[in-house]
Amino acid sequence: MTQQTQTDYDVVIVGGGPSGATAANDLALEGYRVMLLDRAGRIKPCGGAVPPRLLKDFDIPKSLLVAHANSARIIAPSNKTVDMPCGGDGYVGMVDRDQFDEWLRERAEKSGATRITGTFETVDTDDAKIATVNYRTERNAPLQSVTTRAVIGADGARSRVGQQCIKNADRVPCVFAYHEIVKVPETVTEDYLPNRCDVYYQGHISPDFYGWVFPHGKTASIGLGSANKGFALREATAAMREQVGLAHWETVRKEGAPIPLKPLRRWDNGKNVIVAGDAAGVVAPSSGEGIYYAMTAGRMSAQAVGAFLTSGEAKALKLARKSFMKAHGRVFWILGMMQYFWYKNDKRRERFVKMCDDPDVQRLTWESYMNKELVKREPKAHFKIFLKDTAHLFGMKAVER
Repeated sequence: MTQQTQTDYDVVIVGGGPSGATAANDLALEGYRVMLLDRAGRIKPCGGAVPPRLLKDFDIPKSLLVAHANSARIIAPSNKTVDMPCGGDGYVGMVDRDQFDEWLRERAEKSGATRITGTFETVDTDDAKIATVNYRTERNAPLQSVTTRAVIGADGARSRVGQQCIKNADRVPCVFAYHEIVKVPETVTEDYLPNRCDVYYQGHISPDFYGWVFPHGKTASIGLGSANKGFALREATAAMREQVGLAHWETVRKEGAPIPLKPLRRWDNGKNVIVAGDAAGVVAPSSGEGIYYAMTAGRMSAQAVGAFLTSGEAKALKLARKSFMKAHGRVFWILGMMQYFWYKNDKRRERFVKMCDDPDVQRLTWESYMNKELVKREPKAHFKIFLKDTAHLFGMKAVER
């Protein structure tokens, strides 16, 4: 590490969600002076699903999982259901974001990061490329400032850091997500299982995305998303709860927020600022999965910032997006195409659910989810799935297995 300049911190990270907290922990462990700035009381609406690989890659204890789902049930517009068991030892881990995010922030603090509760206001850079981050600890509190050599904006979709520092950062397409956390009764008589994720592909629930019921142990997440700004998310969620028989379950809290579904073309300002996580747009299209990708982007941004601080070369900041797209860009492109074709109307959603009844589709889907990469073996299986996918899309008879 190069000799420290006369700044308050080497890195200021705005946003203490999974991405920002991961970046803060990694950089603090490397010996950098890190400030982690996060708003009070922030909980993101999220189904809370994480793959087993996340626990391994980021050294997360299994005790943070509030539930293990070993199957998914997808529901078509006609109410036809398809069960997709994970198979073997596979599972979908479920976390509660209020507990999970706080654990990540506490870990970063134990590793040496300085935690500050407050709201980001602005960032300015002088001629020496030293950044000044301005924030308030409370709404009407005096403005406070710190100087730093680098800034990571991990402050979510439509990031204020990104909008101030990176061209076109405000143009990322978003799905608006809303969910309600409900208490699961001691005795459950409804069609609900504590180890199953239910996903609703029905236009009246969401005209362009999906609705979900995800188990969280003693609670459950019931929600949906839509990019249609005129769609009434709360009313649709209430209708879904009535439909699935969970309207009478006690509501613990309600949350809503935009979720980006396309990585930004640029993550840095070419000087000393970089974005990560939702601020960089790294939520998977089609599925809306974001926690693993946010933490991965946070780590890659931390590595890029470390290279920048060591070399003094701003071009090192580009390494984060380059590394992320090399590892996950192809998956994001495929999922984007899936969302574009299959979520357009109920006729296509019906065919999509039918396609998911195929064993090849199920097996390769789960293997890709668990490993967070496209399964490279068995090219014949991939080709068959492509033919089946095309047949279903155009309403033709599916290719026999």
